[in-house]
Amino acid sequence: MPRISLAAPPAAGQVPSPRPMSRAHARRFIEALATANPNAETELTYTDPFTLLVSVVLSAQATDASVNKATVGLFAEAPDPQAMAGLGEEGIARHIRSIGLWRAKARNVAALSARLVAEHGGQVPSDRDSLEALPGVGRKTANVVMNVAFGESTMAVDTHIFRIGNRTGLAPGGTPRAVEDQLVARIPADMLRPAHHWLILHGRYVCKARRPECWRCAAAAWCRYPDKQGEPAGKA
Repeated sequence: MPRISLAAPPAAGQVPSPRPMSRAHARRFIEALATANPNAETELTYTDPFTLLVSVVLSAQATDASVNKATVGLFAEAPDPQAMAGLGEEGIARHIRSIGLWRAKARNVAALSARLVAEHGGQVPSDRDSLEALPGVGRKTANVVMNVAFGESTMAVDTHIFRIGNRTGLAPGGTPRAVEDQLVARIPADMLRPAHHWLILHGRYVCKARRPECWRCAAAAWCRYPDKQGEPAGKA
């Protein structure tokens, strides 16, 4: 069988994937990840729904570590929507120039903060439509905020989860939304909310893009990836 490489999401309709797992195997796959990392949670540093929302907006095409470093000073100066709107685009930009797309992100954070003050009394809304109406907030960001801040059973599909869904057979799909829908349908309802964290951290640290570390994958027995990687020579 040919090698399968998903270093980045291919175009829609061109995703080579093994056959989908059964629902029973999908549950066992997720249970294995849960056992390996029972206390998984977001690696973004936040104190409330607003600082979480800003951090997630800033995390697009940037690492969580780089965002956490940038937001230390930002949140010290502007911990709430009123202060952030008052800081403005230029004031926000001073703190986040170290992360990718900082100019557009500064503009969006200033605009969404002003919108929260004007339309939501300075509070982050908990429903999808209101979140996605905010500048810089798409479906993935809304899903993260709903999941982490408000306890909703949502599945935010980033590049890591997209890769896992296709590579393993857990939830094959040609677009992030297709993978999201498959995951929501296939992961048991009682495991869906924490599964977001189990999957994203698994993709970040084990099921990596260029060379998955299959030899230390807790869920390898259920994974349908046909080109599993063995432990490199010389490893203890």
